[in-house]
Amino acid sequence: MRVLLLVLFCTVALQWDRVSCQKSVYLVALGNVWSSDRPAGVTLNSNGDECDVVMNLSASQRCEFVKNTPDCASDEGFIKYPWVTFCLFPPNLLPLVITLYVIWLSVLFLILGLIASDFFCPNLSAISSSLRLTHNVAGVTFLALGNGAPDVFSAMAAFSRPQTAGLAIGALFGAGIFVTTVVAGSIALIKPFTVASRPFLRDVIFYMAAVFWTFNILYKGHISMGEAVGYLGLYIAYVLTVIVSAYVYNRQKHQLNEPAQSSGREHGEILPPESYRETQSGSIQAHDGVEYEPLLPYNHSTAQIFLNAINPVDSRTWRRLHWSARVLKVIKVPVEVLLLLTVPVVDTDKEDHNWKRPLNCLQIITGPLVCVLTFQSGKYGLYLIEGEFPVWVLTVCIGVFLSAIVFFTTTNNHPPRYHFLYSLLGFVVSALWISTVASEIVSVLHLLGIVLRLSNTVLGLTLLAWGNSIGDCFADITIARQGYPRMAISACFGGIIFNMLFGVGLGSLLQMFQNNNVVTLEPEGVLCWVLSGALGLSLVFSFILVPLQCFHLNRVYGIFLLIFYVVFLIVALLTEFRIIQF
Repeated sequence: MRVLLLVLFCTVALQWDRVSCQKSVYLVALGNVWSSDRPAGVTLNSNGDECDVVMNLSASQRCEFVKNTPDCASDEGFIKYPWVTFCLFPPNLLPLVITLYVIWLSVLFLILGLIASDFFCPNLSAISSSLRLTHNVAGVTFLALGNGAPDVFSAMAAFSRPQTAGLAIGALFGAGIFVTTVVAGSIALIKPFTVASRPFLRDVIFYMAAVFWTFNILYKGHISMGEAVGYLGLYIAYVLTVIVSAYVYNRQKHQLNEPAQSSGREHGEILPPESYRETQSGSIQAHDGVEYEPLLPYNHSTAQIFLNAINPVDSRTWRRLHWSARVLKVIKVPVEVLLLLTVPVVDTDKEDHNWKRPLNCLQIITGPLVCVLTFQSGKYGLYLIEGEFPVWVLTVCIGVFLSAIVFFTTTNNHPPRYHFLYSLLGFVVSALWISTVASEIVSVLHLLGIVLRLSNTVLGLTLLAWGNSIGDCFADITIARQGYPRMAISACFGGIIFNMLFGVGLGSLLQMFQNNNVVTLEPEGVLCWVLSGALGLSLVFSFILVPLQCFHLNRVYGIFLLIFYVVFLIVALLTEFRIIQF
């Protein structure tokens, strides 16, 4: 977070003088820019966003310009940030407004991670268990979707407008180079190890194919329906490759272990150390789980069950939290309560699968209500049926009817047979919450790009990419420290492949369905090509240097990757500020 604030304030310092110096020149050229007779000399930026020229006007003209320019009011979020910035606050408080937006952006990233980790992923795991998928299939489908939800939904939100498509490209490419250099380099630096050769080469080759395909589309400047579907087809091919390779590997391993197993039966069964450790850890976890259970059975009332279910603070662990963790928890409590009231969570690890009868009955009402009020920024929820009856009222009525049926046909102690359906409802509701938060993030970044005169690409490869990837970075580093560097490096590449293919493919398809035309992806200057080239170069280095080291990632290679990212970031920022020109 400190890095985000430092980079943003340095950017403000560099850009503010440039905006001030150029203002008078643009004022002479623009005149009354929001009128229909705009002068012929006025040119928009490469993405055709008319709202970008608002900073070239005097402070007294900006509010009227924002009110009369469609591009300034076309954000998908609920808050109209251009109007808030230029009409609600006086011009001399613009630095304060930017600071508030940075804080708000940090809160949005926090909420995005909270929804994905505590609500979206558990329901995906429950769906995977209900479908009885193998670990390999679940890992490259539902688990990848759960881990990449912030990136994918942010990309889809950015693709919803041509003016912010550069954010999606910058974020996906920026997250890709961040993960393949900073995260992978940190893992090698903390825990040198030998990577599995075939899975590593498979992931690198598929990701190189996805990057080259995206590079080709950027060069053409548009993406067709067939190409968008091809992204999804490439990911299906990747999933099938993972399944087939896992099947072949397990079959070969089984054939090799058969002689050893027969030899072991002759000399008696011996429990391997790994199994012993697993048994020990399982008994320890079981002991921890029953530590706080009451000695005598006690039945809570319906009201007590409801109040305990919506309480996100565990008083038993609150005392052991660090003060910073307590502050963070206090910030998250209102959001957690709202999510608990609206998103059902099915936990297959619990004996009752997290069945909370009064809360689950309420979620039948609130969950669908959230869906209709958040989808397309509430456009359909506020729609009047035959001009009189709102859709959201109909949704509430149906929800109350179904909730009453569930409440009077179930008990507090035993979940019904159809309880697994709550995981589907929780999946849909949490996905729409993530989409809503992602739309707000894209809108805030778009506004910061307008005020600071930064391209969407540089905002995507820095703030959006860092915000979406920093959680995965710490998680992978923690896994590596615990002695599982192979798992961490596999998570690195598997996640970014999913994000790239689904982010571009699904985002483009949704825009095609909305606009019924080909999606235009125009690169925003040289920076887009710098980003593409740096990502391709990092993958080529991994593809060549790792096999030359016999697939052993040591600390020297980790330092090399970190230096590569620092050099890339410096070149990208210097290119954005036009200090370096190609």
